[in-house]
Amino acid sequence: MSFFMKELARKKIRSISADELLKFARQYEFQVKRMEAEQIVHYLRNTSQDPFLAADRKKIFSELAQITDPKTARQAEKLFYQLIKSYGVEHLFEY
Repeated sequence: MSFFMKELARKKIRSISADELLKFARQYEFQVKRMEAEQIVHYLRNTSQDPFLAADRKKIFSELAQITDPKTARQAEKLFYQLIKSYGVEHLFEY
């Protein structure tokens, strides 16, 4: 089952649109411009990093900081960990 859950998450990450990303940014009170959202989407679609691996996740958030800014990347990382805990899927992620 965990393989299936991971594949669903990977598929969603790679298929998110800039509009969806902007909607989530508003919902979770992030400041993300359209151009940044498009760059993030492009990065997510083309990266080989695995968000379930700690080292890869660190690289993803580092790249996010370069696209946006360090404060936004830290907020996103904090929200990410809150969401995986609230959904009870922390066991799927390396720490």
